[in-house]
Amino acid sequence: MYTPSYFNDADLASLHSQIEGTRLATLVTFDENGLQASHVPLLLDPAQGAHGVLTGHLAKANPQWKTLALGTEVLVIFQGPDAYISPSFYAAKAEHGKVVPTWNYLAVHAYGRAEVFTDPERLLRVVSGLTDKHEAARAEPWAVSDAPDDYIQKMLNGIVGFAIPIERLEGKRKLNQNRSAEDIAGVSKGLATSQDQNDQEIARLMSQGETRV
Repeated sequence: MYTPSYFNDADLASLHSQIEGTRLATLVTFDENGLQASHVPLLLDPAQGAHGVLTGHLAKANPQWKTLALGTEVLVIFQGPDAYISPSFYAAKAEHGKVVPTWNYLAVHAYGRAEVFTDPERLLRVVSGLTDKHEAARAEPWAVSDAPDDYIQKMLNGIVGFAIPIERLEGKRKLNQNRSAEDIAGVSKGLATSQDQNDQEIARLMSQGETRV
């Protein structure tokens, strides 16, 4: 990922926070058949290894798990909020007019080599962990144990699990760090008036001073 120094995020806690907050990641692999991508929810264990370990599962009918089993490097993309930046937001527009549109966004790229597994107990831990994570905010969370055991075992037979020890992480927080304080304030104010949640989140991050290196 192309990342100028002023947009680089190398803070492990910050990177892990974005990984945890991304509900659906993009898993990218390459083999003799070309590029493949799947959109999957993942769990992060931040305590394992130097950068943490990602776990998830794919449908057994999805051929991408066979590529994972080859042990070649894979890329997992965690996309954060994003916002179109209009030149009209910049204070510099009124000063000299030498401004153009851009896009602000957060992204984390994780790289590693996967281990695949079909052990039922391990698969159950993965699907239970994912379910618990995404049901937690509900008033009456559903649990895997709410379904009949024989049904769950049948479902587990249809998936393949994977674990990816993260070998390296790249983080990008493009929040107008290369602009003046006046331009940053103008962008934050402009985005804050939007009804779009992504725009509002980018405005919040900018207003909290997270643009400064």
